[in-house]
Amino acid sequence: MNEESDANLVKLAQNGDQKAFQVLVERYQRKVFNICYGMVRNRDDAMDLVQETFVKVFRNLGRFKGDSSFYTWVYRIAKNAGIDHIRKAKRNRTVDYDDAIRRDENVEDDTLLPSALGINPARVMARKELLGRIEDALGELSDNHREVIILREVQGLSYQEIADIAEISIGTVMSRLHHARRNMQALLADYVGSELKVDDPAR
Repeated sequence: MNEESDANLVKLAQNGDQKAFQVLVERYQRKVFNICYGMVRNRDDAMDLVQETFVKVFRNLGRFKGDSSFYTWVYRIAKNAGIDHIRKAKRNRTVDYDDAIRRDENVEDDTLLPSALGINPARVMARKELLGRIEDALGELSDNHREVIILREVQGLSYQEIADIAEISIGTVMSRLHHARRNMQALLADYVGSELKVDDPAR
């Protein structure tokens, strides 16, 4: 069943096949985690949001008509869950927001891959420290810039896929990526020097 297309799995799940739905969850849970973690910057909160996302996916699966890809639909649910979480956190916070959702040092290494940004960890410093600096730099980006960086560099999506998911034009995707990479370069300049690549040939 793991080789089944998303469309076939969705149809099976809509007809009550729980194994088909589980395959969909396993197929996309890591990507959903990366989405949520990129938004809330906390591993435990991101895990909770992954669970919340797939509960909503399950409850609303009958409404999915296939007008977009299944992943695009799931992404939007995850993004909305993250936005709701951030709004609640802002209402309830009693400490500085950045401290309340600071980066979890134990996040798995593949949350953001240094190689995706053109950095050779062996030539810079230890991988964990490098990841930490990249995560900190991501936290300094605007929501829009962080979103396109994660979709492109972490999840490896094409410009068209990002445009469809974020509901923006390809031109806007390219513009946001350009500025996001420039900002990342500036934030990491004292750490990686010229090792950070900002050029991006379209896929």
